[in-house]
Amino acid sequence: MQINDIPFGTTDWSQVERSEHQGESGIAVWRTQRFGDIRVRMVEYTPGYLADHWCEKGHILLCLDGELTTELEDGRIFVLKPGMSYQVADKAEPHRSSTSVGARLFIVD
Repeated sequence: MQINDIPFGTTDWSQVERSEHQGESGIAVWRTQRFGDIRVRMVEYTPGYLADHWCEKGHILLCLDGELTTELEDGRIFVLKPGMSYQVADKAEPHRSSTSVGARLFIVD
């Protein structure tokens, strides 16, 4: 990956506008910044959240708080706790997220 034409800056995530995204159950709250082609998000899932789709977008994701379960379309399941991350390429392995207790994530895609 080449990162170009982005001057040094800081982000106070509490000041970034929120957008709500309804899951099959629960809500995902995104705070999103764009830096050229790179999307960076702070995402909070409410307890009981289940994504309403299989995602094919590539991500680098870090679990900051709570617990996130990620299911791959082939049936494999991974549980992330604070300090754990995953990475997946675009169109590599469809995945969807859920959480019984809620989770806060930092995502780059």
